[in-house]
Amino acid sequence: MTTVTEPDQRRSWFREHSELGICVLLVVLGVLVLTDALSIPTDFAQRGPVGPKAVPILVGSLLLVVAALLARDVLRGGKGEAEAGEDVDLSAPADWRTVLLLCGAFLANAALIGVVGFPISGAILFWGSAYALGSRNLVRDPLIAAGLSIFTFVMFNNLLGVPLPGGPLMEVF
Repeated sequence: MTTVTEPDQRRSWFREHSELGICVLLVVLGVLVLTDALSIPTDFAQRGPVGPKAVPILVGSLLLVVAALLARDVLRGGKGEAEAGEDVDLSAPADWRTVLLLCGAFLANAALIGVVGFPISGAILFWGSAYALGSRNLVRDPLIAAGLSIFTFVMFNNLLGVPLPGGPLMEVF
């Protein structure tokens, strides 16, 4: 007959109530948002009827309320249902090659955006993402990536007024 030791019982309890980790994360985020919100400088003459602190205080407070409600549910025996994994083999290992290729495309975009501008670095990001996810058409993919990158640049830069670095193509658009 084996006896269960106290550390094993504690570990088992935490496994059965693992959703409490999300509660802790929500509390930390709520406290962080509230702390930052309360430190926002406000000038009475410049403030409108609501003020700049209202929304962050509301969001931080709601994060704390959701954390408390979730903790209460978990401690009362509530359990989230595991997803069935539609068309996914849950026993298969992670595809680290795809993850690393996507990370590489993102890091290349981050490193190149200031040097060559968004249209070129965005095209590299879009083409690299398509390649990482399995598309291997060497003519279509770069053309779609370039078109999507230019479209995104024009939408943000010209229509939304969010300036993106244009790089050597700055005078073209």
